[in-house]
Amino acid sequence: MANLRLKKPVIISGDFNVAHQPIDLANPKTNEGNAGYTLEERQFFDQLLSDGFIDIWRYLYPDKVQYSWWTYRFQARSRNVGWRIDYFLLTPELLSRVKSVTILDQEVGSDHCPVELIIN
Repeated sequence: MANLRLKKPVIISGDFNVAHQPIDLANPKTNEGNAGYTLEERQFFDQLLSDGFIDIWRYLYPDKVQYSWWTYRFQARSRNVGWRIDYFLLTPELLSRVKSVTILDQEVGSDHCPVELIIN
């Protein structure tokens, strides 16, 4: 990915199955070391950011708690016990083109909700 971004602006999006920071999941302490929140997974995500990609949602909303995935078990969604694991990562030259990024957590269709990026 780092080589591709040297050639042109890049957007990487999708379900990364990783909650990057403690703010990105409802129960970070009890999930420490579990799949989706292992040190190795978070370090991989750190490397993407070190390679020059920007987590645009966290960039625009550094302190906001909002999730994009909830387990079907334990009524997690109705209790908002979720994880933010769906991302848009983009290269810095695209920052000025970002109009909005939204987690549409009121939309129900699966265990994930849509995440929307609008650019000019």
